[in-house]
Amino acid sequence: MTDDRRIPRPALILGLAGLIPFLWSAATHLSPALSGWAVQWLSPMFLGAYVGLSYGTVILSFMSGVLWGFATKAEGGEAAVAYALSVIPALWVFFMVTDASANSTIFLAAGFVGLLLLDGMYAAWGLAPRWWLRLRVMLTVVVLACLAIPLQV
Repeated sequence: MTDDRRIPRPALILGLAGLIPFLWSAATHLSPALSGWAVQWLSPMFLGAYVGLSYGTVILSFMSGVLWGFATKAEGGEAAVAYALSVIPALWVFFMVTDASANSTIFLAAGFVGLLLLDGMYAAWGLAPRWWLRLRVMLTVVVLACLAIPLQV
């Protein structure tokens, strides 16, 4: 018998790997020495708060697609609502994250909080796997902590 609440290893590994750009963003923001070394090899867009914002924008849009996929399991009126809600993260990031400012960072973080609420709704509707929220909460906590760092320093 399998435990359908257990996060599958590939999902866990890839989810954790997806945190690397957020962690890199935080590390290069906190460490001028690391950032100074990395700028020799990388474009400035891959350092500090900027990489967190640009990568976070991609991920929030990607997660809209995941929710759309979950919506395919719904039927009738629930399907219409699930499809409509699934596009909110992508639209949010498109309209609200417009530059590399602190405001955009706050809006991006709010987008991840909103995404987690949507994840909870899809899980409650039985559209997401039973393990989904365990993974999403863990990943979202790290993402929010990384996005908060440029706002604190």
